[in-house]
Amino acid sequence: MIYIYYSYLCEENHENLMKNYLPKFSSDFQAKIKSYRRWQDAQLSLLGRILLFNGIEKISTYNPYDKVIKHTKYSKPYFDNDLVRFNISHSGEIAICILSKEHEVGIDIELMSDIEIDDFKFQMTENEWNTIIESNHKEAFFEYWTQKEAVIKAHGHGLTIPLKSFEIFNNTTKINGEIFNLKEIKIDKKYKCYVSLKRDIDDIYLKEEKYNTNN
Repeated sequence: MIYIYYSYLCEENHENLMKNYLPKFSSDFQAKIKSYRRWQDAQLSLLGRILLFNGIEKISTYNPYDKVIKHTKYSKPYFDNDLVRFNISHSGEIAICILSKEHEVGIDIELMSDIEIDDFKFQMTENEWNTIIESNHKEAFFEYWTQKEAVIKAHGHGLTIPLKSFEIFNNTTKINGEIFNLKEIKIDKKYKCYVSLKRDIDDIYLKEEKYNTNN
């Protein structure tokens, strides 16, 4: 089963998060959060960790606060002993976390902001770019972008895999013989969000839960 938790930023709740939630985490993570100049950046990063740890407590018998998050040589975060596979993303005012006990997962969310889309043409295959320019430019671009980001997160080698080196077609793609499937997660009409993993997603129940840090 795949679990998805997400939360919106809340300036009124920032002091509560910093006082009551941040001290639960490692000193290194606390220092990282406190180093941000903008409260929005600090809260997005903190919310991602809160969603992850609360999600683990709900789907397992482990105490995540006793575990250490490590990173592969490709900077993919993980827990020892396969505690849970997870991925975190944030953009705009939303932080989102995906968890699974069984599958390597990737998720990406992006606020569909006004950007110079032409600057990213080199990241798309010819077919993908033609689709973008023949349709709603911004929405089509962010759809491909979040799909590709979710795929490389699920793969685990990050940006060592050029985004143009694989093509998205009908919510699927292939990297070095491995097939990755995708599913859109509709949370907010101003955002695009996709999940990716190396198996059919249609037969997996996606549990979506908006996490309220005021509780």
